[in-house]
Amino acid sequence: MPKSPNFRFFQGGLLKHRATPKIFTTQADYVVLLGLSAIVGAIAGLIVSTFEYAIGFLANYRMHFFDSWGLPHFVIAILIIVAGAIFAAIGFWMTGKLAPESSGSGIPHIEGALDGLHDIRWWRVLPVKFIAGALTLSSGMVLGREGPSVQIGGAVGRMCAGSAKRYQHATHVLTASGAAAGLAAAFNAPLAGILFIIEEMRPQFRYNITSFKCVTLATLMSTIVLRYFHGQSAIMEIPSYKVPPLGSLWLFLLLGIIFGIIGINFNNWVLQFTAMFKRYHRNNMLRMTITGAIFGAIFAFLQLYYPSMAMGGIAHITEFVKHPMPWVILVMFFVLRMVATLGCFSSGAPGGVFAPMLTLGTLLGLAYGAIAAHFFPGLVSEPGVYAVAGMGALFAATVRAPVTGIVLVVEMTDNYQLILPLLMTCLGATFIAQVLGGSPLYSALLKQSLLNKENRQPAAKDMVKQNASTSSDNNA
Repeated sequence: MPKSPNFRFFQGGLLKHRATPKIFTTQADYVVLLGLSAIVGAIAGLIVSTFEYAIGFLANYRMHFFDSWGLPHFVIAILIIVAGAIFAAIGFWMTGKLAPESSGSGIPHIEGALDGLHDIRWWRVLPVKFIAGALTLSSGMVLGREGPSVQIGGAVGRMCAGSAKRYQHATHVLTASGAAAGLAAAFNAPLAGILFIIEEMRPQFRYNITSFKCVTLATLMSTIVLRYFHGQSAIMEIPSYKVPPLGSLWLFLLLGIIFGIIGINFNNWVLQFTAMFKRYHRNNMLRMTITGAIFGAIFAFLQLYYPSMAMGGIAHITEFVKHPMPWVILVMFFVLRMVATLGCFSSGAPGGVFAPMLTLGTLLGLAYGAIAAHFFPGLVSEPGVYAVAGMGALFAATVRAPVTGIVLVVEMTDNYQLILPLLMTCLGATFIAQVLGGSPLYSALLKQSLLNKENRQPAAKDMVKQNASTSSDNNA
């Protein structure tokens, strides 16, 4: 059969990836890979759509299951809080006991798998991430479903790659395609799913024309499946804003600088909190389960009485934008949700941080817009524009993927006309974060997990030696 011209890597980049001369050698291999990518995208879209439904169903079930019992209000409130604690405790226990790699968002695990540092035990990751993630997120914790959706998609790709073992690079390509499909289905944002793999996972993703086509096809299929069940409207129903004047672009640049400073500190805090929780847990199942129960109870209480402080926040973004509050209140909410996001995400819960970050960006962006409108009324007519810019800015500063952040926000809000101010804000945030140093969030979390793994192995070996020595002494 004739050789396909599409299977050559471009020059440059990481040598270990670009030095691979060919992925597939025949046109038949090429067709098989595209077909598998389409299947991966469809399955990922179906599972992620069901995952979203399961979270909403469990949250609503927990909040209203006791309504018909005829009990006093405070008793029902206690039962709802206890149910939240039980949901989260089960989620933490399942994660730690059955699939520890499912903790957190799961994106560092997928990045490690693409780089050959991890294997994906899809038969464990898929059920655990789905069930434990749905239970934990529905308890009210400040977590998002988007990171878990990426891991679910990557696990689907790894599952389907088992039927293509004779193709050397099928596992890598299908895992990347599944991850992109998962993000696209989570946000109803196909372009953002493609760009996330190319931009954020660029050190791990083996890019060539064929792998790019596979990622694109998978995101297309997952988005079609999602929209079949959930409709074609944008995920956020916020106003469509007018294009701000060119003279106000410096205000967006200043907002980007502020978010760049916040983003680098946010990453550092996540790493510190994560290390703190790992030192506390020490792989002890009882401690992990108790941690889950405490977090579940706290945020079930907040969901009941202060709903703006619970859940991932996608639904809250619409309320914040449509019904803005004074900037002082917005800043207060920003600080409180920042602490809640750091605690929930770093605790080891099977949930992501995308949605909480977008909510934080919205809050601070709205507050900034209100202040700017007071001092520069001729330049700021709609403070909500800065909320849209803030969503992308915090994402760009933490993940270091400005183009993905811009496209993601545009697709989610259907505000395509705001690309220019988003470019100014997101690039400014990224440049400042790079100047201040540090690593992108998921790369830093992957490095931290690998270091913890290396530290555990010598400790385990020392324990084995100590037990062997004790046994020898007893025998003597």
